[in-house]
Amino acid sequence: MLKSGLGLLVLTTTGLFSCAQQPSASSEKETTKKKEIRMSTTSNTGNTDTATLANGCFWCTEAIFEQLDGVISAVSGYTGGQTENPSYKEVCTGETGHAEALQIVYDPAKISFDELLEVFWETHDPTTLNRQGNDVGTQYRSGVFYHNAEQKEKAEKYKTELDKSGAFDKPIVTEITPFTKFYPAENYHQQYFENNENTNPYCKIVIRPKVDKFRKVFKDKLKKE
Repeated sequence: MLKSGLGLLVLTTTGLFSCAQQPSASSEKETTKKKEIRMSTTSNTGNTDTATLANGCFWCTEAIFEQLDGVISAVSGYTGGQTENPSYKEVCTGETGHAEALQIVYDPAKISFDELLEVFWETHDPTTLNRQGNDVGTQYRSGVFYHNAEQKEKAEKYKTELDKSGAFDKPIVTEITPFTKFYPAENYHQQYFENNENTNPYCKIVIRPKVDKFRKVFKDKLKKE
C-alpha cells in the first residue's frame, strides 16, 4: 500500500461488491459489436494526445480521469489481449487476455502525461497482481500501454523511482507494454458511475469514496465547475 497521505486513495473494498456483474439483456443488445480503435505508435501532431491506462475496474477509473482539467474524453474499454472485438461477458472470464482500461484523449497544454501517471499510480494499488480489492482477475491488472517511446520512458522511470523510494510496501507489478488495439466497451459502461450512482451498490460503496478522496487530493487539477 502507498505510504503517506496518498495512501488514502488506495481503497480496499468491503463485502462482496465487485465490478464484474452480468449485464441485463437490454444492455447486451445495446452494443454487441464495437469498432476497433487503432492508434499510431508516434506522438499526435495536433493539439491532443492519447494515453491508455489500466488500473482496475473501468467504472472507477473513468469516474476519476474524466474530472481532470485537460482531459477531453475518457472512454472505458478493453486492451492488451488476443480476442478480437471482445464483449464485457467475455472479458470477465479472464480468458481474453484483455484488461479493463481507459483510453484518454487529453490536451498536453493543460495536463501532461506525467500528471496522468501521477494520478494513475496514486489512485490504485499497483502492487497487487491481477487484483484491485474484491475485483480479481487478469482483466483488473495494472498497466500502462504506451503509444510512443516518450511515454514508455516516462512510465518506466516513474515506476523505478516509486520502487526505489519505498512509496509502497511491496514491489510495483504494473506492466508497461506497447499499445496495439483498443476496443470501446458497450455503451452502458460509459459514464457508468454518473448514470448508476443511485442504483448500483458498487457505485455507492466502492466508487463514491474513492472519487471523494481523489477530489480532495487533486483539487488543483480538477475541471472548473
